[in-house]
Amino acid sequence: MTSTREAQETRAAALGRCPECGKPRPDLSTICEHCGAAPFGPADAVDEGVTHRRDAPEAIMQVRAADMEPYVGLRYVAKLFRLMALILVLLLIAEIVTGLTTQGSGAIPTLLAEGSRLIVLSGLLWASGDLAILLIDIGHDVRATRILIGRQSAHHLAEHPHARRRDERERVVERKTERQRELAE
Repeated sequence: MTSTREAQETRAAALGRCPECGKPRPDLSTICEHCGAAPFGPADAVDEGVTHRRDAPEAIMQVRAADMEPYVGLRYVAKLFRLMALILVLLLIAEIVTGLTTQGSGAIPTLLAEGSRLIVLSGLLWASGDLAILLIDIGHDVRATRILIGRQSAHHLAEHPHARRRDERERVVERKTERQRELAE
């Protein structure tokens, strides 16, 4: 779980603001020009002695600006579907008022059929908006998982930097001919 401070920093960065001072900061991989806060991206994690990106565990542990981008399009789609659902409900109310004032109680069977159809369609549109919000939440979870797994692998590589390379050097590939396999069986 993240702390409240980390959640506030993440929210500020997602909005394109500096987590330290809250002023606009479109590129999180550079130093903040207002308060001088450290960059978030891997741009500052590359050392002169590092030849490969994976050699620097700090680069893996940094949060990239792409990881903080909000899902603007899906949020607009969710709002659009909900707005369309509300318009259909208002249309239903207007249709009921118009039908009852013009035809009286004779319009009730027609209004019931039209009303149920509009309510179902409005519910489907509202549910589609909720599904778009759910997709946003899933995207956030996937991003958080990717960041956490990257940090875990960086910690593992930092704790055991030579174990993997030693295992690769000591690995001996034994190739037996078919005759040797037959004799072994």
